[in-house]
Amino acid sequence: MTKVTLAHAKEHLEDLIAQAAAGEAVSIMSEGREVARLTPPGRRRPVALSDLKALTDPMPLQPEGADAFVRRMRDEGRY
Repeated sequence: MTKVTLAHAKEHLEDLIAQAAAGEAVSIMSEGREVARLTPPGRRRPVALSDLKALTDPMPLQPEGADAFVRRMRDEGRY
C-alpha cells in the first residue's frame, strides 16, 4: 500500500485515484496517522430475491404510511 501525506494527496489526487482504480490501495497520512484510504471499487454481487424476502417477510407492516409518519413527527415537533 502506498502511503502519502495529505499535502501530496492534494497535489496529486488524480494520479492517486488512477492508482486505486488500477488495484493499489493508497493511504493518506496526516501527522503520522492514516486519515483516509483510497481503495479500488469492490465488486458488487446481486442480492438473491429469496434472501431479501427471508429478511423482510418477518417484519411487521407499519400502521401508517411514511408521509403520515413524517407529518405527525413534524407537527409534534419531534424531528
